[in-house]
Amino acid sequence: MLHFHATQREFKPPVRDVILTMAAVQTPARIGALWQQRIEAMREYEVIRDGNIFRTSFSNSYVYSSEYDRARGQLERLVEQYQGMPFPAVFSGDEVTNEGGVCFSLRSSHRLTQTAVDVDRLRCEILADLTLVRGIGETTQRRLKARGYQTLLDLVKHPKFRLHAHRVIDCLSTGNSADIMDLIGCRHAKSHPFVLGAAGFHEPEDYVYLDIETLGLFSHPIILFGAGVIENGRLAVHQYLLRDIGEEQAALVATLGHLAGDRSALVTFNGTSFDLPYLRDRLAYYGMGTLRHIPHFDVLYFSRRRWRGRLPSLRLTALEQEIFGIRRRDDIPGQMVPEFYEAYLQTGNCGPLVPIIQHNRQDVISLALLFFRLLEESYGCS
Repeated sequence: MLHFHATQREFKPPVRDVILTMAAVQTPARIGALWQQRIEAMREYEVIRDGNIFRTSFSNSYVYSSEYDRARGQLERLVEQYQGMPFPAVFSGDEVTNEGGVCFSLRSSHRLTQTAVDVDRLRCEILADLTLVRGIGETTQRRLKARGYQTLLDLVKHPKFRLHAHRVIDCLSTGNSADIMDLIGCRHAKSHPFVLGAAGFHEPEDYVYLDIETLGLFSHPIILFGAGVIENGRLAVHQYLLRDIGEEQAALVATLGHLAGDRSALVTFNGTSFDLPYLRDRLAYYGMGTLRHIPHFDVLYFSRRRWRGRLPSLRLTALEQEIFGIRRRDDIPGQMVPEFYEAYLQTGNCGPLVPIIQHNRQDVISLALLFFRLLEESYGCS
């Protein structure tokens, strides 16, 4: 189960400590002013010439020049279009109050075709994989199968491998997807179809599709959290927005509430390298404990295994366009989110927030679509 540990004292420190903390890090006006001064100097992406595929291999974060110019023009138009419009007139949502403070919540509902996983077929294929047993490689597996040991159930009679075979079978019998994923990941790649298939041990309502928007690549505030969950057969996207930096702790608490269920399973796109380390960092910053271990399906891993070498790009926006024909209108590159948010902080104009919210919402939707497509191709019920 993935959630935070926090005592009442951690959320309600002594008054003296509250004053010191507010003065040091949590005064919204002060933090906003600091980011206004530093955001340009902290730009963490490179603007490159369109089509310069060779150059992208040397940069983990880049924006094509046409995207950059289009986004900068869009920012100017948004500031002009929303000039003088108050926040409630632009966004329809609710204030969320919790032990972390107050933040703003937006909710939307989307149709989503779900995939039922053929768990019986998955189990049969896993049981037929003798290499899941320690000490058995491909060569040994071929030799054992030639001698009649076709499955792990047969292997429990083997004098040498029976003990380890029992351990694998016991793990499978529990239906604990986290343990099964760990078992398979130790013997195979983490992108192996068996790892993806372990999602079949969950109900669709267990999945939480997570995407975050931040003010930098690491150790900066998260300014928008998107959490998608299945509600009444549809994808409900819950977004928690910071109207100022001081609302981050409340948004963290609200987001982690979606992950508190006993059977929760997390789905991200590159969350192993980005979203989860980022969340851990922000939790540590606020003294809110750490994340506990729950099943995590990183769709980027499975996408690389399925489409690497077949599609020109494995960015989420590229995959959604190639596979689902989704073409975003007025989208901004994720790398430029800090600049748009900084413009909102600087001017008080809500316009720059509009594409950030739309970008995050579509990321969550596309993540869910891609997850079910991969499940269908691997272990979908016919």
